[in-house]
Amino acid sequence: MRTRRWVAVVLLLIAAIGVTRPGDTQASVPDLGPGFAFGVAASGFQTEGHNRDSNWLRYGAQGKVGHPVGNAVDFYHRYPGDIALAAGLGVGIYRISIEWSRVEPARGHDDPRGWAFYDRVIRGIVAAGMRPMITLNHWVHPGWEVDAGGWNRPGMGADLVAFATRAVNRYAWADPLWITFNEPTEYVRRELMYGGLRPENAGRMADGIVGAHRAIYRHIHRVQPGAQVSSNLAYIPIAGVEQWLEGQFVRRMRGALDFIGVDQYYSFSLTDASVANAATGQFWKSSQAPEAIYYVLRYLAQQYPGMPIRVVENGLVTDPHGRRPDGYRRADHLRDTVYWLQRAKQGGVPVVSYNYWSLTDNYEWGDFDARFGLYGVDAQHDPNLIRHPTDGVAAYRAITAARGVPAGYRPTRSPVACSLVAVPDSCAHPAVVR
Repeated sequence: MRTRRWVAVVLLLIAAIGVTRPGDTQASVPDLGPGFAFGVAASGFQTEGHNRDSNWLRYGAQGKVGHPVGNAVDFYHRYPGDIALAAGLGVGIYRISIEWSRVEPARGHDDPRGWAFYDRVIRGIVAAGMRPMITLNHWVHPGWEVDAGGWNRPGMGADLVAFATRAVNRYAWADPLWITFNEPTEYVRRELMYGGLRPENAGRMADGIVGAHRAIYRHIHRVQPGAQVSSNLAYIPIAGVEQWLEGQFVRRMRGALDFIGVDQYYSFSLTDASVANAATGQFWKSSQAPEAIYYVLRYLAQQYPGMPIRVVENGLVTDPHGRRPDGYRRADHLRDTVYWLQRAKQGGVPVVSYNYWSLTDNYEWGDFDARFGLYGVDAQHDPNLIRHPTDGVAAYRAITAARGVPAGYRPTRSPVACSLVAVPDSCAHPAVVR
């Protein structure tokens, strides 16, 4: 009992250090500057609907996930309106993905209609004044690849490189940012979980991803001078885990990365382990400590010195009714997060862009319950799929217009003590609100 009281006292002292007290001198936190880019993010399979045969379409049909994708939020037909919504936020980046199965539904057979769809989308993004960020693999590959063995066979990587080469040749004119593989560790994990990959071939898939990334990287730089290419990592909210999982891919891809791309969502501390709710699918019960992004960016800057950093995904999840048990609102989370981006940049971290996940609610890899959208969409009950603005829309517009939150802004949540996102750094150098 005495030990527990001592730990509690230490945590309270650390928490007190991490927050300025009333009457303390507050240093001004500068905005992110004209060179910083704000954006939104989405993926093809999660939004488009009207899909072609793929591993994930099969997982839904086979009952391996909670709910099949159906027509998702029908971005396939509604893309002009969604592009207009993104432009209306004042963002400069729109992240999408190209569904390999849509453009090559059978081995060696390119579908002109599939390519024409992405032609229209990418032209629309550019015409609206935004820069595309194109993901070439967001965990989905064609059904004919599944039938051939998928990542269990050595030739899968070469097939993906051939598809990616055609995509790069077709869209280099738009000067896009490129993501080769979305969260490669998670791609491997899900293929193992749903039976697409035999356990003994996990290393083969990892090797194939690294080799394909390097080949795609070289080709992009041949046809698009000055290109920016990466593979975004999913930052696991426990210090050390990222280093031994997703970080392994980053280290193996070094020399073929133009920036570090990171996805960050959840936090974890000695006093709050609610991130465990992510394992149950009830992501909205996982509390948020917005300063976690500050620790993550600081950690990445230390691990990969001299590399620019882009936040490829970040957002707040709510339940199917747009609510959270902790009452945290999307607008407050956005402002709090951007405050910590500004603090990181003020501290010398070379963060150059931030994408909010996501523009609209979408299919969250098995169901429609977890809602991340700036615009809410009830894909299961609203046949019209109306986009309803959340409070995050006005907040993001104000942020992009001002290049950040205003001087004197105070986060709605105080930093937690000794965040396990980045110990011991978070304990030795705690986040301080200024």
